[in-house]
Formats: sequence, structure tokens, C-alpha cells
Amino acid sequence: MSPHDASAPDSPANAPFPSATGGASGTGARPRVLVVGGGFGGMMATRLLAHAEVEVTLLDRNTTTLFAPLLYQCATGILSEGEITRPLREVFERDRNVTVLLGDAVTVDAQARRLTARRPGGSAFELDYDYLILAAGMRQSYFGHDEYAEWAPGMKTISDALEVRRRIYGAFEIAETLAPDQREPWLTFAVVGAGPTGVELAGQIRELATRTIAKEFRHIDPSQARVLLFDGLDRPLMSFGSHLSGRATSTLRRLGVDLHMSTRVSDVDETGLVAKYSDGSEIRYEARTVLWTAGVEAVEFVGELARATGAKQDRAGRIEVNDDLTVGTHDEIYAIGDVISLRNLPGVAELALQGGIHTARQIQKRVKGEPDARSPFKYRDLGTAAYISRFNAVVEVGPFKLWGMPGWWTWGLIHIAMLSGVPNRIGAVLSWLFHITRDKRHERAITPTTGATPTTQREAP
Repeated sequence: MSPHDASAPDSPANAPFPSATGGASGTGARPRVLVVGGGFGGMMATRLLAHAEVEVTLLDRNTTTLFAPLLYQCATGILSEGEITRPLREVFERDRNVTVLLGDAVTVDAQARRLTARRPGGSAFELDYDYLILAAGMRQSYFGHDEYAEWAPGMKTISDALEVRRRIYGAFEIAETLAPDQREPWLTFAVVGAGPTGVELAGQIRELATRTIAKEFRHIDPSQARVLLFDGLDRPLMSFGSHLSGRATSTLRRLGVDLHMSTRVSDVDETGLVAKYSDGSEIRYEARTVLWTAGVEAVEFVGELARATGAKQDRAGRIEVNDDLTVGTHDEIYAIGDVISLRNLPGVAELALQGGIHTARQIQKRVKGEPDARSPFKYRDLGTAAYISRFNAVVEVGPFKLWGMPGWWTWGLIHIAMLSGVPNRIGAVLSWLFHITRDKRHERAITPTTGATPTTQREAP
């Protein structure tokens, strides 16, 4: 058998990984908790369990935790990738009962309580557990058209954000070298999806074009760049309610964003997209930069866990959980965050954070042998927020609805508080002050690509 074959139990590459207390998994005196995913929920659960009488292993496919709500600011040059990430090993450096591992969860044997993970090089290793917390998060969905991803990158990872940055800034650079009659497609940006990420991205592209780089070019006028925002619903930010959605609509229009609501994108290729409207008509738009924020789906491991436990999944692949966030009949397996399907709860950061707190407390109680260790999960809706442009944001916190400058200040305070680590908070504040006071963005480095890509100009010889 190949040493990379996950089914080769005798291969050294697949031997159970040593636990934090030494020896093979299963020899430690304390219960072993395996957390899959170092996002909001996984981080919160691990932080709390770091002070419990358990051995925690945190498995993630990345070396850092990511503050995903600010990815669009990394993509548009306001913040660096370092300001919205923090190394997981640094976070848990002093927690001796926490082991951080780099790997991708692949399969799980729910009966044996053993998970198989894959290293970056492709070889496999196994992890035994007494409790498993699934906090893997979701990935971008193209609704059955994965071929769109080549021409329309999503916005879920640091790699996505850097690719989006390359395409946005690269489009202006390419337009500068073209004849006037060839520039328009390169100065047209199409954003698919009018949820928070799509709205924030569309607003930032227009603000970038009309303020930051407006006077930097000699042959093009960046302020003439078109930003098209597409969504199948009637208005942007529909989940915020009619009042705030209306405010967002007005702000986007003032910025110069072209709204194409009640539309479905039916095709995407190298040179643009096709939009199908509610009246049945179809229109093609020539846009050399198409960005996709329109949907999410579960990562493959969620399906593996569902098959291993007999749990059901919804259309997006989210796994159905019990009221206490356990999965099926396996009370040792928990799922938290946007991968769960429970009472139509929203897939937002607060759901993950509260799920991490609930799950960690449940495990702590069970380890201590306390009664009532399987209480139902109670979600508190603490509100939502979206940044549209400088001094303009919409925020809903309980009964309070804020927009414009008050919304912008509230949005800033919320995001500063949620960033991981004091250095990241200070860095973000300084970057925002630099951007606000000088209309500048200092994170504009892009790397050129080779070969055929959507931002490579192709001309006949």
C-alpha cells in the first residue's frame, strides 16, 4: 500500500498521533477533545477548554485563525492579511494542554472514535478522541457550476482575498495600457451576491476608484469604472430588514453602484457574465473582473461525518444537530457554527461563538460528572452589521437600527472588539486612520501571474 493511503492502518504515516501527554492517543489519563476548525467557534471552544481537565487537539487546514468579516478590506488594500489573522500556535502557546496541528480532516470512524486527517504533503495521520467538535466552517458555493470559480473567485480565505486584490488592481493596470475602445470591459467589475460581503466589496471598489486611485493614472479615469451588483432578491441586505436594506440601497446608488436585483447569473466566462432577469430576459455584460459572494456550502468532511453518524444534511450540506448541538445518536460529537442545520439559525459569527461556548461548557460538565450536562443550546441574536463606504454602515443590534455615521462608528467598535490579539486591533485602527485621513490604502501589492487568467490581456498576434 502507498504510505499516502488513508486505509493503510499499519503505515507509520497513519499511526495514531501522539497525544499532548505523551504516548499514543488513548493513553492519556484525561479525556481527549478534538476540535476541527480554528475559526470563531473552534477558537472559542478551545480557549475555554484550555482551562479544563482535558487534552485538546485543534486541527485546522491553515496555520492561522482568520477574521473573515474583514476579508474584503484585505482584498481592496485597506488591511494586510496579517492584521486579520493570528497564528494559532501563538494563541495557544501558553496552554500546555492544547496541541495545534496542521491538516485537513478527511474521514471519521464514529464507532472507533478516530479521525483521519491529511497533511499538506498528502500523507495521512489519525487522531483518536473522546469528544469531537466540528467547527470546520463553510466554503463558497457556485450552485452546481464549479467551473465559474476559474473566472469568478469567492471570498472565503486569505488566498481568495489576495486573488481578488490582484484582479481588481490588475484590471486598472491593464486598462491603462489599452486603446480607449478596449478599456471598458476592464473597467467593469461585476459582484455576484448582495449580502454583506457583496455589498461591502462593491462599495469599496467604487470608493477605491473614485478616491484612492482617482488621480494616479495618465490614460484612464478610474472614477468611470462601473460596479455591477447582482442578486436574486429584491434588495441588497434583505436579511437586515426593509428599513436598513433601503438605507443600504440609497448609499450604494449614491456611490455609483449599478444594482441588478431579482436576477440570476446563468453563465460566467473569461470575458463576463450573463444575467437572467425576472421577466425572463437575458443580458450579457462584458466584465473582465467577476467576483462571487453569492452562496456557501459545507466542506466535504461534513458529508463524511454525516455518513458516519447517520445524520441528515440540508441542501447546502449543513448537518442536522440535536438541540444540545450533538450529532445524531453520538452524544460525544458536537457541531457548531454555520455548518449546523438547527431551527433556521443564521450562519453568522455570533452563532459560532455562542456554539463554542455552549459546547465547551457541556464537555466541562460531563468531564466533572455534573448533572444536566446536555442542556439545549439557546442562541441570542446580537445583531448584524455591514460596512458600505467611509462613514456609512448599517447596523442592527436588538431593537436598535443604525446607519450612516452612527452605524459606521458602531461597526468599527464591534469589529475592533472581535479582532484576535491586541497587535491586530492596534494595527487595524492605525490602518483605518491612514485610510480615512489620507484617502490611501497601503496594502496594494499584487503579484503578476503567468499563463491564461481572467486578468491577462489576450490579443491576436
